[in-house]
Amino acid sequence: MSEISSQSGKFSFDKIDFKEVIRQYTSKWYWFVMSVVLFLLLGFVYNRYTAPQYDALARIKIVTEENSTSELAIFQDLGAFQGQRNPIIDEIEIIKSRSNLIEVVNKLQLNTKVFKLGNILDSEIYNNLPFNLNFVESDSVVHKSGFTFYLNLTSNATFGFKREEGAPYKSNTYGSNISTPLGDMVITPNTEKIAAFKGDEFKVVINPVSVVADNYRARIMISPVEKGSNILTLYLQDRIQKRAQDIINTLVEVYNQNAIDDKKMAADKTSNFIDARITEIYSNLYNVDQSAEEFKTDKGITDISSESNINLNVGMANRQELENASLQLNIATSMKDIVENQNGYEVLPSNLGLSDPSVSGTTARYNQLVAERNRILESSSDLNPVVQNLDRELGSLKRSLLSSLNNTTNSLELQMNSLAKQQSRINSRIYSAPSNERALRDITRKLETTESLYLYLLEKREEAQIAFASASPPSSIVDAAYSTSSAPVSPNKMMNYIACFALGIMLPFLFIYVGGILDNKIHSKQELEGLVGDDIPVIAELPKVGNKESKIIKKDDRSVLAESLRILRTNLNYIQSSKGNQSKGSLIFITSSIPGEGKTFVSSNLATVYANTGKKVLLMGADIRNPKLYDFFSRDGMKMGEKGTSKKGLTEYLVNSKLDIDDISIPTQINENTIDIIFSGKIPPNPAELLMNERMGELFEKASKMYDYVIVDTAPLMVVTDTLLISEYADQILYVVKAMSTEKKVMEYPLKLKNEGKLKNLSFVVNGVKQSNLGYGGKYGYGYGKTIKKWWSFS
Repeated sequence: MSEISSQSGKFSFDKIDFKEVIRQYTSKWYWFVMSVVLFLLLGFVYNRYTAPQYDALARIKIVTEENSTSELAIFQDLGAFQGQRNPIIDEIEIIKSRSNLIEVVNKLQLNTKVFKLGNILDSEIYNNLPFNLNFVESDSVVHKSGFTFYLNLTSNATFGFKREEGAPYKSNTYGSNISTPLGDMVITPNTEKIAAFKGDEFKVVINPVSVVADNYRARIMISPVEKGSNILTLYLQDRIQKRAQDIINTLVEVYNQNAIDDKKMAADKTSNFIDARITEIYSNLYNVDQSAEEFKTDKGITDISSESNINLNVGMANRQELENASLQLNIATSMKDIVENQNGYEVLPSNLGLSDPSVSGTTARYNQLVAERNRILESSSDLNPVVQNLDRELGSLKRSLLSSLNNTTNSLELQMNSLAKQQSRINSRIYSAPSNERALRDITRKLETTESLYLYLLEKREEAQIAFASASPPSSIVDAAYSTSSAPVSPNKMMNYIACFALGIMLPFLFIYVGGILDNKIHSKQELEGLVGDDIPVIAELPKVGNKESKIIKKDDRSVLAESLRILRTNLNYIQSSKGNQSKGSLIFITSSIPGEGKTFVSSNLATVYANTGKKVLLMGADIRNPKLYDFFSRDGMKMGEKGTSKKGLTEYLVNSKLDIDDISIPTQINENTIDIIFSGKIPPNPAELLMNERMGELFEKASKMYDYVIVDTAPLMVVTDTLLISEYADQILYVVKAMSTEKKVMEYPLKLKNEGKLKNLSFVVNGVKQSNLGYGGKYGYGYGKTIKKWWSFS
């Protein structure tokens, strides 16, 4: 609680009353109750009418191929793939690719949603629809458009159709063409289900496939179970539990099938290349067989001489090496021609039997990137940054492959030159043999070489066919899609209720806290005591009076107002007796800071409470600028004397020296007691100068001798100087402060006047206090005649 020092007149914030701070919140407990109840109701409505979300979770293991790893290791050793991304991250992007999701949407027809209309919530139906939709237009047109319409299943033969929600239904028969923005549509009944939905209304929403695919692509979460793991978790939330499971399972199926198709494409390319080579070699083999047959027939050769077996064996081995080198050179040259003549990026033949491992490794990596590029181009264009990056990497691999093939052909040519020279030396020794034998040997060697090449290509073709038939998926299913709980995961009812309860507590707290920070008004006697200090007493606090309640207390009144006024009277008597001026008639001035704070109300009731004790009381209206006393006592129930209508008052007395106090005092009967009242009279043009008239002092002197108590209703201090001009005559000054109206900073002004000696015997009265704030923090009340509050009354 902040305080104002009565000596310095300045605020000081060196003391905090924690009980008062807590009371500010506990006194408004009903705010918290209503706020909590309101937020809990909002939470109930949210939980009740929010569409539930179910989850689906699956786990798959990415299968890595060891040969691919070893082939990539060659390029990594050469520094070609420095800073390469984690392949698992690449696989995640491939799984969530737009093309895969579009295929999933098409397979499950997720772009068409059917809602059964309800009174408040619409329930979505997945699978097992009571009707089937068929469009005449092609899927490429339907899948790019959006359309919404409504159906009413009136019977097994007819149904109602409309495009707008508020439009009337038009009757149609099943199987008839319906014109829509997507072209003609045919609706057929599902005979097994339609009976259960007879009379129900449905809303059908058709969205573009790409939009639905992008939506699910953003919602599906894929992540490794832990860092560095090859096991991925796929997670999705959806309004329909079965649909979430189907989407994840279908996505895994599509991902695996696309990868298998890519592998089969590479194997098929290799098989076609080998078939072409086999056809050519078979023709050569046939020609060699025919040459051998013709040679033996023409020459009549039936057996081969063994005279030069040693030379022939050596020559045959050398020839075999030469043919093998020629075969390698032939394959390498053909491969080189394919790479050089390739337009764009196509899959290259692999596993051709080249001895250079770098060529086979580069070819495998090249085919892998070509497959990935083709898959991305299905849903994108050449301008895609990913495609451009792949193009640059494929170009680099193509150049590396050509370099390896050039090195291989050069090496094979050198090897063949060496073997040819060696063969020439061997042939020089063999040529001494008969020409027939030599010619037959040549044919035989050529036959054996061609036959070995033919058998080799047959073996490779079988390997390519086996690779085609045994293409395995890139992932294996660890856990098929399942739901972690049969209950919906969203909304979380308990967490929502807890959040609503917390908000219900916090919102009133914030309002009260912010209101307390912004509030600069005085609310109670205790608060005012903390502001003015101990030197100036706050002798009473008066309750707030309603508009329909009586403003003047009755003689035997036991209301809170009456008791508080009696306390005011008792405290005033105590102050007067303690100062030893009880023998003199008491002149009590009532003032305030500004108009409207209740000084006339306090003056009138203080006069009444003194009169109820049998005292002779004079009530004087000294606010001659803005008189309120006559208006206050001109109400019903106030019986004035004959002079009550003369309206002669204080102004006339000060102007006319012939008038005496008896001429302006009006006896008024209030609650069977008589109180003399001097009204303000007419409003003069010079009120300040008029109050400085010496007759003012004479009037106070006479009145104090004639009456036990003289109650003076004066002008507000902060508005005019009138009260300060006559304050020297006062025995006691009551300064009225209105609760929830008077600002705390205003208290600096009367304290300053008190310190300057301009206000003597100053006391404060707090008027208009809420009954919950009466007493010390509302803890103690006045007791008598206390109104019993209704259960709905909070103030």
